[in-house]
Amino acid sequence: MAASGLEAWSSAVHRELAAVGIKQVAYVPDAGLSKLIELARNDNQMRAIPLTTEEEGIGVALGAWLGGQKAVLMMQSSGVGNCPNILAMAQTCRVPLLMLVTMRGDWGEFNPWQLPMGQATPDLLKLSGVVVKTVDDADRLAETVAAAARLAFGSYAMVAVLIGQRVIGAKDFMARNAGDKP
Repeated sequence: MAASGLEAWSSAVHRELAAVGIKQVAYVPDAGLSKLIELARNDNQMRAIPLTTEEEGIGVALGAWLGGQKAVLMMQSSGVGNCPNILAMAQTCRVPLLMLVTMRGDWGEFNPWQLPMGQATPDLLKLSGVVVKTVDDADRLAETVAAAARLAFGSYAMVAVLIGQRVIGAKDFMARNAGDKP
């Protein structure tokens, strides 16, 4: 995806997160979310919290809610596998949880290591009690995030928006490294 496309959907999603009152943005660094992370870090009304593991973000989101604030957890699909045990706490306590997950292992994927978790992510989240919304069109992403936030915070649900590789762009290390071959 061109930089302007990344900037456009990131800005639109940031506006929606601000509009629903997100105050804490927990994230594991991710190239697909880099612009959105930057916007959150530069927003004086949001606290951007870098994580070392994805499951820490669920704790941040639960703590934010208990402290009277709304949070969002942002990660890549490869990190979803770290979360099922702690998702049980959010489900049992009926604490709202909004997640934005950039997908790997689908459209245009080059890395075979990303396939297993990328393919399992939607089902793993659903089996963990998470409502899953998938977006493959950048023009629909902001409205989907807004609807997911209303669902999560209005009904005390866990909701994940899966951002497809058609939106974030598929990485192509083969083309970039083609000149390196003898």
